[in-house]
Amino acid sequence: MFTNAQRQVERTGRSGTPRDQYLQDLVTQFQNATDEETKEKIVANLANFAYDPFNYVFMRQLNVLELFLDCITEPNERLIEFGIGGVCNSCVDPSNASVIVQCGGIPLVIQCLSSPVRNTVTYALGALYYLCNPSTKKEILKPDVVRIIREYAAAGAVNTSFSNMANAFLEKHVDS
Repeated sequence: MFTNAQRQVERTGRSGTPRDQYLQDLVTQFQNATDEETKEKIVANLANFAYDPFNYVFMRQLNVLELFLDCITEPNERLIEFGIGGVCNSCVDPSNASVIVQCGGIPLVIQCLSSPVRNTVTYALGALYYLCNPSTKKEILKPDVVRIIREYAAAGAVNTSFSNMANAFLEKHVDS
């Protein structure tokens, strides 16, 4: 559920941790974590916060979007999945999308289209849907990328999620 400042105060109470501090604590825990499972849990938690507009400013201030992109470059498929999930959840906001693009996120998102992990592919399709705009179309709508997305669009019998996301992308950005 989306929140606002009033609801956040009600949920946090007098002795609770403010949202910005809680997110900062998660980032610090991630930076200090030494084992992969802990990192996975923290990034999954951050990705869950990425869908709520209340958190967008905090996430930009704390460089969480960059952390998501860094996770996509890791060899750990779970970190990649949660990293691209965070990108997908947050890039609906134009300011977040701009940060992702400026940090070189488009090639990383495109790379996720070839993941063996279904969620990673679904998140990548969703992220590209929101990242594609007049200033990024040239980078995103390369023939190889469009071909892959068309293949997912045609895969309705195999994976409805891929097909629906790919068809939505094509309708909005390619076939319109």
